[in-house]
Amino acid sequence: MNIYGIKTCDTCRKALKSFDAAGKSHHFVDFRVDGLSEGDLDRWLAAVGWEILLNRRSTSWRALSEDEKAHPDQDKARALMLANPTLIKRPVFDDGKRVIVGFGKKEQSALLD
Repeated sequence: MNIYGIKTCDTCRKALKSFDAAGKSHHFVDFRVDGLSEGDLDRWLAAVGWEILLNRRSTSWRALSEDEKAHPDQDKARALMLANPTLIKRPVFDDGKRVIVGFGKKEQSALLD
């Protein structure tokens, strides 16, 4: 399982600890260090949609100009996320067959049970 996020994110750290505790094999990819490929982003957009993937509650979103935030759609969201991967809701789990975004109770159950 590839886990994408940033190392300073509390939710990402919680997910990594949970995977370690459950003995689940994983590889962490830090957006800030490793970057984000267009292929990965396009696969995630196809799997879950931009509305789920774009984190409009993040400080990165709030820091954008009003023009950048106005009237988001898939193309605009994709461009914003490529330019600033911290706009992506974290963590993103990708095992090549499925993509899961976030680490709430539902996601934890799907990933760890």
